[in-house]
Amino acid sequence: MQIQIKRNTTKHHTRHQYLLLFILSILITTTIACVSDEDTTPQEPPISLQNRILPLGASRVEGARPIYESFRYELWKELRDNDWSFDFIGTQSDNAPYPTYNGEAFDTDHEGRGGWTSGQILNELDEWLSDTGSPDIVLFSSPGGNDILGGLPYDNAIANINSIIDLLQDNNPNVSILIEQLAPGRSDFMTTNFITLFEQMKEDVLDIATTQTTSTSKVIAVNMYEGFNDDYLADDVHYNEAGADFIATRYYNALTNVLEN
Repeated sequence: MQIQIKRNTTKHHTRHQYLLLFILSILITTTIACVSDEDTTPQEPPISLQNRILPLGASRVEGARPIYESFRYELWKELRDNDWSFDFIGTQSDNAPYPTYNGEAFDTDHEGRGGWTSGQILNELDEWLSDTGSPDIVLFSSPGGNDILGGLPYDNAIANINSIIDLLQDNNPNVSILIEQLAPGRSDFMTTNFITLFEQMKEDVLDIATTQTTSTSKVIAVNMYEGFNDDYLADDVHYNEAGADFIATRYYNALTNVLEN
């Protein structure tokens, strides 16, 4: 009787061991399959937590392909060519067709609105920043340009530009702001009054950059007027492809001083 009990116990243990081995083999097979799936599934590129760039302004930011160009596409290519990690941000998205570049799709986000004045931008900027989050870098395009062309009070434009910078710095005390000394319009379009005010804005932007720079926030004037000529324009004031490339290169040269690796 005791021998029989021992034999049954041995058989019971053997069956139990087989069952454990069977379950273990299933778990191992499932784990290997999951690992294989994880290894072969294409991964989204990591989102950059720095170098969030906000292109801010009016039609020269927005662009209107194929009629005229924004500088954003050429700048994006130049940044990609030099392996910078960055993200264009904004509540607007450019729906024009852009070719892929080295297998990548153009980042179309921006904050440009054709025809908008400094006052209109100031009135909406806080909401845009709330929607997009804080930029690390702002490309402040053609400040006051539409105010001048529209015959609005010049002093109001200067006050609005300063207030826009104040708001950006309140939003992010460490923001870097690249502000344009704006490129002129076509020579036969620029009246004596336009020329005088564009020249005045060029000097005032230098003063604004100096006075608005803080210990943590750089405001940098970017010279877009020197060397710019009619060959860079698609119409009275907007860029053709060569003009967009000219502006993009000026921005890129300034950006290398503020971009984070």
